[in-house]
Amino acid sequence: MDYGIEVRDQEAVIRLRGRLTFNDHAKLRALIGEMGQNKLRRQVLDLSSLEFVDSAGIGMLLIAREEMERASKQFVLRGAAGQVKRVLTVAQIAKIVPIED
Repeated sequence: MDYGIEVRDQEAVIRLRGRLTFNDHAKLRALIGEMGQNKLRRQVLDLSSLEFVDSAGIGMLLIAREEMERASKQFVLRGAAGQVKRVLTVAQIAKIVPIED
C-alpha cells in the first residue's frame, strides 16, 4: 500500500493505492499519526485506487477511526469500488464509519 495526502476544501484527502493487508500495519500506523497531526478536522480516506483489502486491513481502518475520534476529527471513507466495496459492505462498516461514493 502507498498513499498520498492532499488538502482540499478544509479536508485532508488521503488516497490509498494498491493492497491493504496485514503487512501494511506499520505504514498505516504512520499514516494515522500524520492524520492526527494535521490541523484539518475532516480526514477522508479515498479508497478509489485501493485494489484489495483483507480482514486485517478492515481492522486497521477501524483503528484509524478510533484514533481520529480521540483527536476530535471526522473520519470518512470515500470511493470504494470492486472487492474493497464488497468487503466493506459485508463487514457492515457503514454502520461505524461514514462512507461516501
